[in-house]
Amino acid sequence: MRVLGIDPGLQITGFACVDAQASREPTLIEAGVIRLKSGASVSSRLRELEHDLVGIFDRLSPTHACVERLFAHYKHPTTAITMGHARGVTLLVIERSGATFSELAPTEVKKSLTGNGHASKRQMQESVQAQLGLAEAPSPPDVADAIAIALCAVRRAAPAAAPLH
Repeated sequence: MRVLGIDPGLQITGFACVDAQASREPTLIEAGVIRLKSGASVSSRLRELEHDLVGIFDRLSPTHACVERLFAHYKHPTTAITMGHARGVTLLVIERSGATFSELAPTEVKKSLTGNGHASKRQMQESVQAQLGLAEAPSPPDVADAIAIALCAVRRAAPAAAPLH
């Protein structure tokens, strides 16, 4: 099973691909970020995000993709709306790829990796570093978040994974 974890955003989208075999620990294949032009229009950034994600799916050929479930904080309601745009494009690319899909709550991902559902960005980076034996903590935090999403999806082993529709 090859799992792609995605932390969508309109400025930075983190992604991480892990290979999971039943006989061994997950192996990190690739991780990084898609940086979108901050001065560009939302529609232009969404088009760029779609193009880059299609390239990632073509290159890495994941069988499963996992995205963090959308949440809204009452102090910042427009953030959820903005994130929804990037998440929608991400879901469309996943659907077109034929990969199975799951989503996880941010607190579930954090708890799975650190034991604390409200872990800080730094705690997540250090936990990912320790669990994968990386020489340094993944940076920026969006990369660590995407790796954590992929690892958590592997741990949940996607029996609930189903086609997006």
